[in-house]
Amino acid sequence: MADGAVGSGRGNGSCAGACDCDGRRADERGLPAVAVTADAFRPVAAARRPYLIVNPRSGGGKASRFRIAEKARELGAQVLLLDPSRPQDLAAVARRAVDDGADLLGVAGGDGTQALVAEVAAKSGLPFLVVPAGTRNHFAMDLGLDREDPSTALEALTDGVELRVDLGFAGERVFVNNVSFGAYAALVQDPAYRDDKIGTVVRILPEFLARHEGPELVVRAGLLTVDRPDAVLVSNNPYRADDPAGLGRRAQLDSGLLGVLAARAETPAETAARLRDGQMHGLTNLATSEEVVIDADIPFIPVGLDGEAVTLPTPVRCRISPGTLRVRVPRHRPVAAPAGRPPDRGAIRRVASAVGRAVHGRHPG
Repeated sequence: MADGAVGSGRGNGSCAGACDCDGRRADERGLPAVAVTADAFRPVAAARRPYLIVNPRSGGGKASRFRIAEKARELGAQVLLLDPSRPQDLAAVARRAVDDGADLLGVAGGDGTQALVAEVAAKSGLPFLVVPAGTRNHFAMDLGLDREDPSTALEALTDGVELRVDLGFAGERVFVNNVSFGAYAALVQDPAYRDDKIGTVVRILPEFLARHEGPELVVRAGLLTVDRPDAVLVSNNPYRADDPAGLGRRAQLDSGLLGVLAARAETPAETAARLRDGQMHGLTNLATSEEVVIDADIPFIPVGLDGEAVTLPTPVRCRISPGTLRVRVPRHRPVAAPAGRPPDRGAIRRVASAVGRAVHGRHPG
């Protein structure tokens, strides 16, 4: 397996590994790199006909608790409150809103819902509003939004600035955060993953690695090939170099690079030992602007697309579209937690311990 491949991105020169050269400058100010791009503080005119889709189920009812729909209407937005008993094609809903004259599209919900509408906004050339009313809200975190009070994101309707960020594509499907395969995708497929991420990892990962379940994957990126990885994560911009497991932040959202993490463990015991020691041997960590192809020995594979469980035909071709999405954020959004904060090693150790226990239970001595 190859380690530490190199890619180059827009405006960065060349960038190795997880590509945080511009991110380091941002870290000195405690802000995500996207917050210091050229347009980050340039005010824009208020939307005249904004359209907001509100998912009341996301985040355990966070939209209702913070009165997102009511506050958005007070600010002049047309609001569609989703009915949990009547599933809708959100992309079709967004396209109809554009046809009816909407000049901004927004979503109050989780990352998976955000991606569906973000694709329509990008294709229509309209600004996109992110209201972090989901459970994890990783996209909102990297935009510097307040995830504790999602209603503050609505300030962008009247007093906002625009950021140009990249979009990832897995086949024809858009992702704003990442798309996962193998062990990562198996976790996302579990119904408990949404509410208990670490607990689900501890419960499922040891079994998966011990049996080497799932399809045999092959990852190709340019001249690089990774055979039979157990887990693959392709991200819309790379995760930070000090977070190669992809558990935390991305240094920027406008590098024009895909991040690729591919892990292959010869035995579960090796995986457990590496995690306990904080070592990342056996992990391919790549930043690239090239197409990344994930192939398999079966025609369809389970995939985690921004945390949503889907099935895609193989091979899955992933690419990045630089600066495609116009994101409208509040001009005075809160200072984000420093991007240099290390990942939660305690959580990683809990996973490692579970893997180790599974190994000893199956392989005595």
